[in-house]
Amino acid sequence: MCSKNGDFSVTVTNEEVVAAMLPMQEHWLPLSNLDLLLPPLDVGVFFCYNNPILTPTTMEDCATNKITFGTMVGSLKKALAQTLISYYVLAGEVVLNNMGEPEVLCNNRGVDFVEAETDIELKNLNFHNPDQSIEGKFVPKKKNGVLAVQATSLKCGGIVVACSFDHRIADGYSANMFLTSWAEMAKPTKPTTMSPCFHRSLFTPRRPCSVPHSLHQMYTPISKLTPAQTATTPLFSRIYYVTAEKLDSMQALASGNGGKRTKLESVCALLWKMVARAASREGRGERTVAKVGVVVDGRRRLWKREKAKEAMMGSYFGNVLSIPFGEKVVEELMEKPLGFVADAVHELLAEATTEEHFLGLVDWVEGHRPEGGVARIYCDGSEGGKFVVSCGQRFLEGKMDFGWGKVVFGSFHFPWGGEAGYVMPMKSPLGNGDWVVYMHLTKEQLEVIECEASDVFRPITWDYLNPRPLS
Repeated sequence: MCSKNGDFSVTVTNEEVVAAMLPMQEHWLPLSNLDLLLPPLDVGVFFCYNNPILTPTTMEDCATNKITFGTMVGSLKKALAQTLISYYVLAGEVVLNNMGEPEVLCNNRGVDFVEAETDIELKNLNFHNPDQSIEGKFVPKKKNGVLAVQATSLKCGGIVVACSFDHRIADGYSANMFLTSWAEMAKPTKPTTMSPCFHRSLFTPRRPCSVPHSLHQMYTPISKLTPAQTATTPLFSRIYYVTAEKLDSMQALASGNGGKRTKLESVCALLWKMVARAASREGRGERTVAKVGVVVDGRRRLWKREKAKEAMMGSYFGNVLSIPFGEKVVEELMEKPLGFVADAVHELLAEATTEEHFLGLVDWVEGHRPEGGVARIYCDGSEGGKFVVSCGQRFLEGKMDFGWGKVVFGSFHFPWGGEAGYVMPMKSPLGNGDWVVYMHLTKEQLEVIECEASDVFRPITWDYLNPRPLS
């Protein structure tokens, strides 16, 4: 099989299934109420590595005294089989129960593992435009199961390791737990892996259920959805970087109203203004609104008064997410200063950063089962544009070393096909305080960002990822 796009091709050389190393008894794992808020959707992630340099801690091929693609793939598969013993849910498959709700059949069917090769060097990949360089090439299309993996050999001797996860089973925090454990397992040193927690009892609904009114504004039953009246505007993926200095200055500017705003709130505010600007350029009608949603992880919000449960939340594997959103008139977003918009982001986040919010969300889902629900930001129309920001600051924390060196570049890849745009800020692999920002937005929104915020959002290049030392 050959995948060709742009000016290079990727050829699949082998496909197999990697199962957990130890046999397990087949059993069912129900999804939590918070998992049930996710549609059947796959999330991709990829990591790029240079041609490996031998160190005392890396594996080597005895015949050639070099690390080869074969030895790297062998190490990946062995470590994956070991890691799946603890993360057995990723070796299962999603099936429907007698209520029509998805559950995981933990049967150790295994993980589809693809080996591939390409005729391009790492330095020549267009990281700024993953639609051209990544999509359909390096990130595998998951056909079965919960997780798919692809390892691709580059012309320069480098390697790209990529995965696709079923989002119903794992959020970004959970995916990061697994990836870190997998990388630790691949190294000859003794792993210090944290075992995942699958206790769905942490999200047992209360009796009686108690749902805050605000949740009815954030979520809606699937039966209440109305078909889109117009064709969906296509979205495009681009990756930028923001320097630490720009983040600091943007945060200072956003904090001008007295309250200190976070870097994430500041970036959300600037992007909200840019999306409004794009709507204005397109001549949308007066009083048109633009919307922003921000993904909130509830792990640090829950069970503060119950230490045993609080400890389990730190290793909980599954979805613990809520997506509050806000909307404002396009003209107001354009006219008001960054601090005003950042305050609005702060206010919408405050509503969802409490224990009561997440316990109420569990109860909201319970009240509608077996019918599913969805976050309104994804389905309610918005002529002024809408997008969701999900913070990936735990991603790429220097832990994705499989034994042949640190990550040169990595990113989530989420061209999900919905109406709402998607943005994920992550730490730069340079470890210098910069951010890498993945964006999946309309052509017009990206053009405005590149025109009016080009001093903040700069295209990712090989020169940025490999800065030359000062002479």
